[in-house]
Formats: sequence, structure tokens, C-alpha cells
Amino acid sequence: MKFPQYTLKRNLGLVFVVGLGAGLASTGCVQTTVQEVRQADTQIGTGESIVILSRKHKTQGETEDDFVTCVSDSVNSGAGALPILSEREFVDATFPWFEPRTAPLNMEDLATVINRPLIARRIDDIGVRYLVWIEGTTERTDESGSLNCTFFSGGIPACFGFLSWESGSNYEAAVWDVERGMTVGTLSSEAAGTSFVPAVVVPIPVIARVREKACANMSDQIKTFIHPDLPSLRAPEG
Repeated sequence: MKFPQYTLKRNLGLVFVVGLGAGLASTGCVQTTVQEVRQADTQIGTGESIVILSRKHKTQGETEDDFVTCVSDSVNSGAGALPILSEREFVDATFPWFEPRTAPLNMEDLATVINRPLIARRIDDIGVRYLVWIEGTTERTDESGSLNCTFFSGGIPACFGFLSWESGSNYEAAVWDVERGMTVGTLSSEAAGTSFVPAVVVPIPVIARVREKACANMSDQIKTFIHPDLPSLRAPEG
């Protein structure tokens, strides 16, 4: 009897469709690099908050919404948590200057927009002290290998082969002090790792979660940058 076969090449999503190995997935090693350049002292008072923004034009290089959400949520929770105004609330309060069609494309444009008297008053009214402007992306590269899967009688699948790929996250944040009308520093968070899926009957994914690591490091950097007296919150590499 012949059984239907298919080959999976550079398409991890299809591996999980067969329902194998999902419960066995583990986390691969991720190498990280963080940098900080401080241009002025920072502090935040009662009633003041931070908003985290990103490039919103639908072009190549747009920062992912879920990365910005991850950073915002992390900065607003745990040790050293800071008060956050959501990006949506900020965009609504400053309409139409930060809608996707009109939003700044870089820090220079951002500075021009928020220094306009009307916008400056709106930002002051909603209590935002710092704007954190994030640029960057996560990319998957150097994919190689393949998985061959077969369905046997009774619908039981079996896979054989090996898939691997490199992933890299590279994000940079500029911190703008609304009160003083100046950039007070820049932060960067990079993460890289190799993911692979060996399969001898059951695929066992080992995933390098680079974007999650970049988010955690960027969040901790923002906390310790705004609160310089905080001890380091960064997790060890690996």
C-alpha cells in the first residue's frame, strides 16, 4: 500500500499542522547585545508617564506592533515599573499628527512635530514626560534543510529530516524629554540565535526566541535609564 507523502522545506508552520512535536518544543540559545548612550539626567515625577512609539508608515522597516506592545507591557510591570500611556491613547490625544498617514518617519521628524505649540500643549495635558521612539525589525535568514513527512494508515504521521534557520532582532530607541524639548539618550537591543527542528518520526523544535529576548532587554534598559538608581534588571545572556 502506498501512503501520501509531502516534503516540508523552510516552512515550519506546516510542521505544526501535523500536530507533532509542539508539546516538546524547547528554547534555543540567544546571544544579546545592549548599549546605552546618555546625553542628560532623567527623572519622572508623580502624574507623569511615558509613551512608547514606533514608525507606522506601511513601508519596509516598519517596527512591529507586537514588539512595541511587548515593551510597553514589560515597562509597565514588574520591578521598576513605570507609568505608561498606551500608544493608542497618545495617537487619539494628538490626532491627526500620529496617524499612520501623517506620523513622523524618524526622530528628526518627531522632534519637529512635538515642538509645535499646539501638539506640545496636548502632550503636556495628558501628562507625558518622555517619548520613547523605537525603530528596528526581527528577520529570519539562512534557512536550510527539509523535513519529509508521511501519513501512515490511521492518519498517523511520521517526519524525518532537519530544518534550521538564523534569526536576528535589532532595535534602537531614542528617549525624548518633553519638558526640556531634547533627546536625553539612545538605547539599543540586539539578539541573534539559531533555531532548528530535528525529526526522527516526531519533530522536536528548538526555537531561538530572539524577539522576546530583545523585548525583555529593551524594557529593562528603559526602566534603568529613567530610574538610574535601579540595579540592573537584565537577564544573563545565553
